[in-house]
Amino acid sequence: MPTTSGVRAINAPDEIDTMMGHASDALASGQSLHAAMLCRDALQLARSRGDFERMSRICMPLLEAQRAVRLDALATGPARIIASASDLTECPTMGCYLFAPNLVGADARQFRSASNASGVPVFVLTREPQMSNGLWPIVGVGERVVRIRIQPPNNPDSIDPQWFNYASEQLGDQAIEDAMNAGEPNDPAAWRVDDLLDRLDACPEHEKFMMALSSACQAAMTMPVPTVIRRRALINDPYSF
Repeated sequence: MPTTSGVRAINAPDEIDTMMGHASDALASGQSLHAAMLCRDALQLARSRGDFERMSRICMPLLEAQRAVRLDALATGPARIIASASDLTECPTMGCYLFAPNLVGADARQFRSASNASGVPVFVLTREPQMSNGLWPIVGVGERVVRIRIQPPNNPDSIDPQWFNYASEQLGDQAIEDAMNAGEPNDPAAWRVDDLLDRLDACPEHEKFMMALSSACQAAMTMPVPTVIRRRALINDPYSF
């Protein structure tokens, strides 16, 4: 007998479980980017349902998928420096890309999204103009901007994978710190989850960030659902997006 319209059949597969099953299959077959994108979609769907327990479990497969994407990109050799639209080929390939002035973090985010949508795994960072003290500002753009200032590589014209990975690690560490400092001690646990999600696109390859998100989700599992809207102050940053 058919089920009533709009009512899920008993024991019918849940959409999130189906997505994660496909993600597991993709990861096992070496399709790391496809697995990561499925995990990201499942993570957002679980958040829309307030399902923090499921979110916590999704974080680990997402970490594994993004780790594989990162390592594969780093293995291709020095990062490609992208300082203008003409530096981009029509069909980008897997690898590391450093966006440099006059391009900005929003350009890098758009490039990564477009490349991923085309099935191309890329590892992307952005640097801003060198500071008077010689440091390079490195920026990641999500719903919130994350920024660090570090020593440039020994050879700025050939960005070696070790420096690129180091810069990414520093950026992710800062993203965690920014998220932890975004609210007040008595804020609902769910808000900490959202403060981290705000910065996920700024450092999607960072393993400790995913572990912090998983921990925040676990903390939110047993806490009451917030009844007020999360509010965060605007950042007074002339270089933000």
